[in-house]
Amino acid sequence: MKLIKNLNILIVGLGLLGGSYAKGLKKLGFTVNAITKDSHSVDYAMENGIIDYGTTEIEPELIAQADLAIFALYPHVFTDWIAQNQQYFKEGCIITDVTGVKGCIVRKIQDMLRPDVEFIAAHPMAGREVSGVENSDDSIFIGANYLVVPTEKNTPEAIELCENLGKILGFKNVAVLSVAEHDEMIAFLSQLTHCIAVSLMCCNNTPGMERYTGDSFRDLTRIARINDEMWSELFLSNKQALLAEMDRFKGSFDELYEKIKNGDRDGMREMMRCSTERRGLFDKI
Repeated sequence: MKLIKNLNILIVGLGLLGGSYAKGLKKLGFTVNAITKDSHSVDYAMENGIIDYGTTEIEPELIAQADLAIFALYPHVFTDWIAQNQQYFKEGCIITDVTGVKGCIVRKIQDMLRPDVEFIAAHPMAGREVSGVENSDDSIFIGANYLVVPTEKNTPEAIELCENLGKILGFKNVAVLSVAEHDEMIAFLSQLTHCIAVSLMCCNNTPGMERYTGDSFRDLTRIARINDEMWSELFLSNKQALLAEMDRFKGSFDELYEKIKNGDRDGMREMMRCSTERRGLFDKI
């Protein structure tokens, strides 16, 4: 099953990411409908041509029209929604998601899902430090990475559809990872970085620092403006992998601490050269 222009797409959860998906897919000529909890989000999206139709209610007829359903919900809300409403999907519907952790949802949803509906997990590595459909912008996908997370229960057709979804939205790199690989990588590449940014902002409350800072501090703490409800759930949903990465980081930080404490300039420079070399790999992608 490939993405074709007459595909009917349902977005469930019309926030920043759901709205950005809707905006990008609508521009590409797809029929895009939405279900979300906030009537203001529906009104805004309709008035600005982001969706064709939206509602805050569970409308069985609307759900039954969807060939592809994209879920942009918190993990526990996503699983509850599927448990309560999957009977409304039509036979052959494909569902995917944008959820930041997979181990807590993929098997659970695939095990409960009807055999004639398929869930193929995905994770767009894109976002902003703001929320809501008012801030949606499909340009955040351009040049970003997109992760497809299949299991043995997924068909080649669904995996191909999910990969094509990432490509047509403008993602530069589309990669395929297992559930375990995804959660291990995300613990380091995303969750740990948010932990560091939060810790850095919380460790010093000297008045007036915002008047003295340079770009390096701003860049390092950009993600410290954080959705506490969402990220606390993501951290706990991936607890063991995240704690392992935090331990690894503490070890590296303590190593640098000791080198500075002991005046080991050669050791510091060695770590800095390693840092520079590894960071350079990210600039090549």
